Amino acid sequence: MIRFALICIFMGAMFSFGQQTPQYSQYVRNQYMINPGATGVYDYVGITLGGRMQWTGFENAPKTSYLYFSAPADKMRVASMKRTYGKVKRNNKQVRHPRMRVGTLTHAYGAQLLVDQYGPFRTLKAMGTYAIHLPLTREYSLSFGTNLGVSSRRFLPDKAQVLSVMTSAGYTDQTYSTYTSNQAAQYTMDLEAGIYFHGKGIFAGISANQLTGDLVKFGNRTVNFDPRRHYFLTGGYKIEVNNKMTITPALLLKYVTPAPVTIEGTVQFEFQERFWFGATYRHKDAIVAMFGAVISDKFKVGYSYDLSISKMIGYNSGGHELVLGVMLGSSGYNATKFR
Repeated sequence: MIRFALICIFMGAMFSFGQQTPQYSQYVRNQYMINPGATGVYDYVGITLGGRMQWTGFENAPKTSYLYFSAPADKMRVASMKRTYGKVKRNNKQVRHPRMRVGTLTHAYGAQLLVDQYGPFRTLKAMGTYAIHLPLTREYSLSFGTNLGVSSRRFLPDKAQVLSVMTSAGYTDQTYSTYTSNQAAQYTMDLEAGIYFHGKGIFAGISANQLTGDLVKFGNRTVNFDPRRHYFLTGGYKIEVNNKMTITPALLLKYVTPAPVTIEGTVQFEFQERFWFGATYRHKDAIVAMFGAVISDKFKVGYSYDLSISKMIGYNSGGHELVLGVMLGSSGYNATKFR
């Protein structure tokens, strides 16, 4: 009988005891990817393209690509393009930037496309988002958001390494051959929800994804991917050091049964309301260094590098994440500043 090598590793680690969904090192500046309640918190139409490579050096290591947009409803009506402005000085010229919306009733919409591949498994996801932001006071708002869409999960036989091939055993397992010859994508309905509190530099949220599991599924039923609920708790506070620098400590907790809670602590520094760098400690997993900049009133970029500190450190050369953003309806630098 042929024993699966990578199949056992990834099915056990990724599905039974670990997280089934991608992780993001730059979560502080991309809250939408972990909480639909953060949809449209900034006063512009944001379009973001991101890519992540984890455990580089491993063959068929996890890779994630995503594209999403997020915007308040009125920003999507190009004819009006109403703005709320903050003012800063740069080179003796007044520059304006949109602020995080607070204190007003706001409807927001978003959408995302995601491709996540790890070993012989690939997930494709397409979702639409709606969020409503309710004013608590003139300076704080509480939002509720939900994602609804479809995920496609597939086993890729050409990416799997089985023991007979790795050891050149020269025999074939008919059961495995029959299994791989009947592979097709399995589709499931995906539902995510989140609550997000923000205002005056503070943000906090709780969210969950894969809420419906495989309750609604169609397509290939020979594989049980068993999508589990994942829970996220995040929070942070931007501290104004002086008129040129701010510091944002943040925390992210992730949980999926039966895995233990994952803890990430982050500190980000921002200079001249445009340039930022930071570091993250992911408990027993990695140390992350990151930096980025708001290039103009329309474009921003961020990069992060994950250095493994787990037992995997001797077998991979770390991870990379690159995020590119477009801000439509923005009129100045630092459109991502928390207010």
